Amino acid sequence: MTLSVRNVAVAAALSAALCTALAGCGGGSGSSASGSGSGSGSGHQAARLGTPGASTPPSAAASAGAPQAAGSSPAAAPPPAKAPTLAPGPNGLTPVFERAKQQADKTVALTFDADMTSDQGQRAADGEHFDNPQLISTLRTLKVPSTIFMTGRWAEEYPDQAKAIGTDPNFEIANHSYSHHAFKSPCYGLPTLDAAAARADVDRAFAAFRTAGAVNTVPYFRFPGGCYDDQALRAISTAKVTAVQWDVVSGDAFAKDPDAVAEQVLTGVKPGSVVVMHCTRSAAPVTEEAIHKIVPELRKRGYRFVKVSELIGK
Repeated sequence: MTLSVRNVAVAAALSAALCTALAGCGGGSGSSASGSGSGSGSGHQAARLGTPGASTPPSAAASAGAPQAAGSSPAAAPPPAKAPTLAPGPNGLTPVFERAKQQADKTVALTFDADMTSDQGQRAADGEHFDNPQLISTLRTLKVPSTIFMTGRWAEEYPDQAKAIGTDPNFEIANHSYSHHAFKSPCYGLPTLDAAAARADVDRAFAAFRTAGAVNTVPYFRFPGGCYDDQALRAISTAKVTAVQWDVVSGDAFAKDPDAVAEQVLTGVKPGSVVVMHCTRSAAPVTEEAIHKIVPELRKRGYRFVKVSELIGK
């Protein structure tokens, strides 16, 4: 197993420029060699998740994401009893997953980073929204199984929403750190944690999920900014998580054109792909609209939407 992720296509120029300026919100894939890229937002980006509707979680009887007859929609499967993980890499380093090796099955995982840094509490108090209820509602309505990479600070700010997402079988919650500080430097200007602080940050995020009442959590971790190296992989190796990156950049961070976001995803997706997107109205305002274009088109092409745990289990 490779302990670095492949470079992916460069995001749209405007999005990339904005992301670089605003500490790496939604750029390219991380790399064990350079740690370049993003996919998780920055100290200036917020990501937020939605409150549930009053609807009952969809039945698991139908195959999630499978093409359906007109007027019907597929139902989500329940979460696995135990999420599969990858074996440790050389010298016990944290394993890294980017895309399913089994690529015959036309499956794709949409992942959404729920970013909030540890110092953004005042901005939330002042009225900035770090959640996106409409996006989560749309994913429920369309019955798209999804993996939400959540920061612990986000779960503390929105405990009811974290619990609702973390008890809905349509979703699984993965760890995106507590503070959204960097695990490698440089990383888009994010403050950098040392090894001991990095390891504690992972634990603190999982603790925040438990406190909020989220139960559908999985032992996956996404580096803030997508930045990592062998030192970072070593620092969190005792956490026994699989680091999850991506091979498709949506370009949704600070985007204003949902059609451009949708086109970038549709152009990049291949069987077994992991797509990185965001759950943030303020930092990713057109993601929900783009989902309305992405989901039906990929289903038309024969793709089935799955959580990261299903891709890793292949």
